[in-house]
Amino acid sequence: MRKLLFAAMCIFALLVGAYPLLYAFVESKYTFLSSKSPEVLHNIIWKTAFLAHIIFGGLALFIGWRQFGPSFRNKYTGLHRAIGKIYVIAAIISSASALYMGFYANGGLVSEIGFIFLAITWLMTTAIAVGKIRNGQVIQHQQLMTYSYACAFAAVTLRIWYPLLIRISGDPVNSYIIVAWLCWIPNVLTAYFLNMRLRKRES
Repeated sequence: MRKLLFAAMCIFALLVGAYPLLYAFVESKYTFLSSKSPEVLHNIIWKTAFLAHIIFGGLALFIGWRQFGPSFRNKYTGLHRAIGKIYVIAAIISSASALYMGFYANGGLVSEIGFIFLAITWLMTTAIAVGKIRNGQVIQHQQLMTYSYACAFAAVTLRIWYPLLIRISGDPVNSYIIVAWLCWIPNVLTAYFLNMRLRKRES
């Protein structure tokens, strides 16, 4: 069952990780951009942040899943480190961009705060994880990177929860406000329980 869930996570990560390609082939009116006001769309800083967020966030999501699993880490240490460096750069750029974008989130203040907190959590867990591995604190590094990828995986869970909430409530606006928190808090809680299991296994 655990392997099946991991395989499903990987498939979703790969599919949503490729999401930025959508903007190369689909008109803006059929994408997320259609929900933004003309003022936001003409804001060059926001547009730059948006592109950086989806491109580097997609990259982080696309490659990050491969870092999990002790057999891969132990057998391909050099590759693990190389992927890790790319992931960290991508995650920091994407989360910093998301932090700026959070102030323009659809749904008002509650939604804005939800996405801002997500961006801060993703940025901080990634940055601290780098410090831990540089100090040789491998277990703490692994735990923090689990939290980091849980935040990155919010891109997947948002796209699962949002249409489900709309179907249940028939209210896109309030569904988006809820999903600003629902897309990442359960992910972080899941990472917490996974880390608890790892801690018990190591003790």
